[in-house]
Amino acid sequence: LDMKRPADLYTASARHYEGLPELAYPFHDRDVVVTSCGRLCLHRKRINISLVLAGQKLGIKEVDEGIWLVSFMHYDLGYFDLEQKTLQPLDNPFGTRLSPIS
Repeated sequence: LDMKRPADLYTASARHYEGLPELAYPFHDRDVVVTSCGRLCLHRKRINISLVLAGQKLGIKEVDEGIWLVSFMHYDLGYFDLEQKTLQPLDNPFGTRLSPIS
């Protein structure tokens, strides 16, 4: 750094940030947006998802009578049924992947 502050060495990128593309779920039954209180509404029922996903578009697909798969981007988050009204998560899709030591 030659005794200079990092801020003095900063130069802006020449590339323009375009943002992320709009999320689409072509293999799901519908796209839904999570409300600001962390729920999605389906058939006049409110299903608790997560405040973390508030404002995000999710894909939902009915896999059995009243059982729905919830996906965010290309990750399957879990299932909910219209009676329980809460998301039952799958294993953490974002977690670390450990290789077995042989």
